[in-house]
Amino acid sequence: MTDYSNVTLYSGGHKGTEAEFGKLADRWGIQEVNFSFEGHKIERTTGVRVLSPEELDKGNVSMEIVSARMGRNYSKAEKIRKVIQSIFHMVNNGHHVIAVGWIQPDDTVKGGTGWGVELAKLFNRPVNVYDQERKAWFSWKNNKWIAETPVITDKTFVGTGTRNLGDEGRKAIRELFERSFGPAKEN
Repeated sequence: MTDYSNVTLYSGGHKGTEAEFGKLADRWGIQEVNFSFEGHKIERTTGVRVLSPEELDKGNVSMEIVSARMGRNYSKAEKIRKVIQSIFHMVNNGHHVIAVGWIQPDDTVKGGTGWGVELAKLFNRPVNVYDQERKAWFSWKNNKWIAETPVITDKTFVGTGTRNLGDEGRKAIRELFERSFGPAKEN
């Protein structure tokens, strides 16, 4: 077993994809940081980093910009804004962004997960999405999605995605860890 304690997963600890990334990080001995904010309920409690109002403000962006970039309207509710702000911290800290969800016809990814993917595109970060409908991995290259199976090679990565993680998505994440880090450590 290789020591992966110098590798860090940045996530949000939410039910579904993010919790699955966290569970697997734990099995492989990978550090885990889950960004949250006061009053926000998350499933993973390992490595929680509660962002202060000042830290959240660093990720502040106009909801009109988010709506325009994503091609849909988002509520101006304060909780949604804080989620968008915390996603900034995930992507700003993790180099390789990996998500599970659904790539839509406009090349965005469904839901809040899509904002993390859009930030990765804007920051010119490597980004991969496992599309649960197509049951395949895709990479954003030359302004389009191409079929490509990812491997984590960076010391920092983001694990994010849908709360509605299916069995195929769960399997895809596990296989990603196995490809990237070899067999899990025995408990």
